[in-house]
Amino acid sequence: MHLAGYRALGLDFTYIPFAVTDVEGATRGMRALGIRGLGVSMPYKQAVIPLLDEIDPVAARIGAVNTIVNDGGRLRGHNTDWIGAARALEEATQLGGARVLLLGAGGAARAVAFGLAERGARVTIANRNLEKARQLAAAVGGTAVPLDGGALTPDHDVLVNATSRGMTEVDPRSPVPEEALREGLLVMDIVYKPMITELVEAARRRGATAVHGGRMLLHQAAEQFRLYTGREPPLDAMDEALRAQLG
Repeated sequence: MHLAGYRALGLDFTYIPFAVTDVEGATRGMRALGIRGLGVSMPYKQAVIPLLDEIDPVAARIGAVNTIVNDGGRLRGHNTDWIGAARALEEATQLGGARVLLLGAGGAARAVAFGLAERGARVTIANRNLEKARQLAAAVGGTAVPLDGGALTPDHDVLVNATSRGMTEVDPRSPVPEEALREGLLVMDIVYKPMITELVEAARRRGATAVHGGRMLLHQAAEQFRLYTGREPPLDAMDEALRAQLG
């Protein structure tokens, strides 16, 4: 996605993967080599925070950084996951005042929950570990319920799956019974391998509006692109590259 964006705008940037085992050394290398930006993946999204000079306020509240920008040797941490989730949903609805059921309370769910709260949604967290759901709900001013077949009620406008259920290599089954889905509901699955999960397919069959995980992935990368380059990302070119990779 990033390389496609650079090519589309004729920018002299490149984006390459590093297999990092020493996160402190990596941040020193970023300063020493003048690397403009780093995308941070698990398990370093929390570990990198004390190594940075400044943290974006929302990233600090989330407690995770997935993007570092180097401004003349000063490293600032950001979290674009929450922006990706919010913008993916906002392509289909207004989040202010929306009643959202969020499945999961792990790292990905935490970013989504803060994104929803930032946009003024009313968030209910459903998780197998109810205590973790309560802790996340308290952090975003939401409520917590057990993760079971009855968690989704007609009162919810939006359903977001932020668990690993649906991933081919984890458990491809939908986390929600198909009969709980309905017309008028907006469903987003943040899983993108496969891009069209069983939950997305079930939502479409039931007449709900479905947003696949590729949209969140695209928008979080687009925000990284803005931070790295200062330019507006060419979404069409980036989306085409994403689809070519994921199908």
